[in-house]
Amino acid sequence: MKKFLIILSFVLALCHMAWAQDFKTHKVQSGETVESIAKQYLVTPFDVLALNPDAKKGISPNMVLIIPESKIKTPTDLNENQLARFDQHKVKRQETLYSISKKYNIEIDEIKKYNTYLYAQNLKRGDNLKIPIYKKVKSDLSIKNTLKKYTVQPKEGKWGIAYKFGITVPELEALNPEMKEILQPGDDLVVPNIANNEEREIEEQLYNYYEVKQAEGFYRLEKKLGLTQEELEELNPGLKENGLQSGMVLKVPKDLKVLDSNSNYNSSVSVLSKELNNLSQKNIAVMLPFRLHRVDLDSVAEAKDLIRNDKLLSMSLDFHSGLLMALDSARQLGISTNLKVFDTRSQISEVSNILNNNDFELFDAVIGPVIPNNFDRVAATLKSKNTPVLAPLTMPIKLYDNVFQTLPDKDRMKQVLVDYMKAEEHVERYLIIADSKNRSNSEELKRHFPSARQMYSRKDKDGKDNNYLLLADFNDVFKEGKNIVFLETDNDAFVANILSLLNGLQTDKIKIQLTTTNHNKAFEGESASSVHLSNLNFHYASPNVPINENTTNNFVDKYKKTYGILPNKYAVRGFDLTLDVLLRLASRSNLYDASATNFETAYLENKFSYTKQLFGGYYNNAVYVVKYNDLTIIEAKQ
Repeated sequence: MKKFLIILSFVLALCHMAWAQDFKTHKVQSGETVESIAKQYLVTPFDVLALNPDAKKGISPNMVLIIPESKIKTPTDLNENQLARFDQHKVKRQETLYSISKKYNIEIDEIKKYNTYLYAQNLKRGDNLKIPIYKKVKSDLSIKNTLKKYTVQPKEGKWGIAYKFGITVPELEALNPEMKEILQPGDDLVVPNIANNEEREIEEQLYNYYEVKQAEGFYRLEKKLGLTQEELEELNPGLKENGLQSGMVLKVPKDLKVLDSNSNYNSSVSVLSKELNNLSQKNIAVMLPFRLHRVDLDSVAEAKDLIRNDKLLSMSLDFHSGLLMALDSARQLGISTNLKVFDTRSQISEVSNILNNNDFELFDAVIGPVIPNNFDRVAATLKSKNTPVLAPLTMPIKLYDNVFQTLPDKDRMKQVLVDYMKAEEHVERYLIIADSKNRSNSEELKRHFPSARQMYSRKDKDGKDNNYLLLADFNDVFKEGKNIVFLETDNDAFVANILSLLNGLQTDKIKIQLTTTNHNKAFEGESASSVHLSNLNFHYASPNVPINENTTNNFVDKYKKTYGILPNKYAVRGFDLTLDVLLRLASRSNLYDASATNFETAYLENKFSYTKQLFGGYYNNAVYVVKYNDLTIIEAKQ
């Protein structure tokens, strides 16, 4: 945190003066929330979260937030303290300016301001200080100033109101959790309290309007709408500064014909392959924990046994095998690669040795290490060299400027899954089932689905979860039609119990669709019947769509021919990630330029759409919603 504050201060000092006029910073105090901070500065919580993506995961004391200028027009700021009088303070032995400032609850600068000799001299015992005493002036400004009531007009829908007040449709829904799907004239909604002259006019005679779909970037919009990023930014002032967001409403030409979302878009591999304009040799470093120093190459049986039983070695070899095939695919497109592979031995000392004995400024990208602590050491060291470092299989500890988090985080996957379930049609009932450990997940889902019913695991006499429910607990719970059930647990027994009960409750008239925001091993173990999961049309968010054994494509065929087996998820991950890196490098001058706009690339199992933190690196936002279908896992589409 201290390092972050130093960096933040340095960046702010170098910024143009306009920054100081439009933004300010706020250090979070104990007990504060995003909502209370938004109140203080007369902005909405969405304004704060837009500039501070990390705050979506929660805020903590001493965290520094960037606060935008309030759009609310007020005649004067009544929140300032007013000087009431001065008290005298005689400095005692061992007192300091810090201790005195704490005693009177004022800043040290305030003491110096009224005792100017302290700018040149140190505080001494016996000094008589003038201590400013302030009085609080009650403010008439409150959160009510940041939001206001709006009455829906005839023919208005969600997208029109969202566009009018400069927010996204999901943000409008979050402000109005009780809002109906179809708005009626006279409905009252809560909207941002912006000035009347800042409300945007809907010009249906001159323009059409388009709502940005989940994971759509500028590239996909260009294919779909026929408009370049520059053309969209010209039509939509503020888009360049605020970036593209899911649910955002864009103004587009009146005669525009929207292409089907899948037309001309089979895979971004073929798309990027047509944009290759930088075919210089790519220098790639890969750091994996092979730990080959433990392998006796003279003993084939011992080496095979080690590969079977050492998960790190097996994973590393699989990832590396996919990576090599990606290099071969890139070579066929004219991209040559100089590959350097390092064995980190899963030891921080070996990582340091590798860093000290190699010039990483020569590399276009570094993939790995896998172990988070080792990755953090590499990323922190190479930050000064501006060398991109990609976390291939795990989440990085810190998102430095040069770090690429290639897996979407849990919050992002939860958001995508919730948005997907909100968009499901003809849902008669939402039900949330959870154990005590996941009560907070249940409450969060209840906020998203206010009409949902909640159920919790039965408990024993000591108040501990028994990890089961009874058939009687479901009397009169389900309705005829579609019923969506969230199951929030990581307990194998509870998953098996609920799967069995729900399968028995499903009929021709009562259809149950199971889902979870917390997909984990409990849903993949022996107790979780794949037949039951398929019967319940089980949905969850995932960073990838697994290749099934019936899949046929060039990669799978070649892999089977080379290694005699189907590629597992680590081999496919090695192929997808490496090919994406090489194609991005060959289509732009460097990996940063190739990830500056959040266009999406999709490969065999994985897809990538990077967003940059304001102060930090790049994180992958691309998430699939997948489902069980006839005992296989496929992408779910609405």
